[in-house]
Amino acid sequence: MQTIGAATFVVRDYDEAIAFFTTVLGFELVEDTALGAGKRWVVVRPRGSTGAGLLLARAATPEQEARVGDQTGGRVAWFLHTDDFWCDHRAFTERGVRFIEPPREESYGTVAVFQDLYGNLWDLLELRREPT
Repeated sequence: MQTIGAATFVVRDYDEAIAFFTTVLGFELVEDTALGAGKRWVVVRPRGSTGAGLLLARAATPEQEARVGDQTGGRVAWFLHTDDFWCDHRAFTERGVRFIEPPREESYGTVAVFQDLYGNLWDLLELRREPT
């Protein structure tokens, strides 16, 4: 069996990214370990989740700096699943998250696209439940 443990998320600064993910999105800080020479191993993930986390990796080269905020060329890269779309949408909005479109109903569920602190695009998504 295999699982994805983490996905790299390039950031400008560790602490500002930790603050955004933990304070604004309500994620938990799973690990923050100093690696020397200013590098850290920083992992966040949605509170209560046992799935993959985001490895916050501070940009270390001009090429990496250029990717901060545009890690996928303007496409939605991350899909934050929720079991209560409207509660999370309201909480995120109150905490200053910028939604770039109004929520919409799709065949797969309720979704709205938002920007993180750097401008990367995310889907907030409550998947439609199949009738039982």
